[in-house]
Amino acid sequence: MKFVLPALPYDFGALEPYIDARTMEIHHDKHHQAYINNLIAALETRPEFQPTSTESLLIDLPIVPEDIRTAVRNNAGGHFNHSLFWKIMKKNGGGKPNGLVGDAIKKSFGTFEEFQDLFNKNAKSVFGSGWSWLSVHNPTGKLVLTALPNQDSPLSYDATPIMGLDVWEHAYYLQYQNKRPDYISAWWHVINWDMVEENYRMALE
Repeated sequence: MKFVLPALPYDFGALEPYIDARTMEIHHDKHHQAYINNLIAALETRPEFQPTSTESLLIDLPIVPEDIRTAVRNNAGGHFNHSLFWKIMKKNGGGKPNGLVGDAIKKSFGTFEEFQDLFNKNAKSVFGSGWSWLSVHNPTGKLVLTALPNQDSPLSYDATPIMGLDVWEHAYYLQYQNKRPDYISAWWHVINWDMVEENYRMALE
């Protein structure tokens, strides 16, 4: 199968002043493309292994040949995570969720503010690089919050991610330097709740 860098659904500067254009350009064009290039390179060493999708690689990591498993975990994860990340942000985003996901968040975590606080704590707690995730636990259909290191995906842990925040330094350092909490707070102004709602509905199917 082919792995292709998805186009951003907005221009590089659309998320300013919360995420600057230069960061978006480097993050999308350089970092995301590097994950794709590295994934292709790893899979080319095992031409007999033909995955059906990026998701299948992450869900079924144990069947990936051992000698390329770490590279696949890191780079398929990087490709999948970022492909989701770009879509859950938009110009003039933010606010609070409505619809099914809004109701599910209140049912699972109490108020929106309580949910936001838990999500932020996970984002701040990641040691080094990683992500804060809101996912649907596949066996139960319940919403779960997790913090995962590096480019690990909830798909590898029986969950379908519907919303995630990248807290690798390359996602914010040009603008926020070492002030990760400031970046986390700013990010809520660009979240695309319509896409999170769509992701949630698809995860329940």
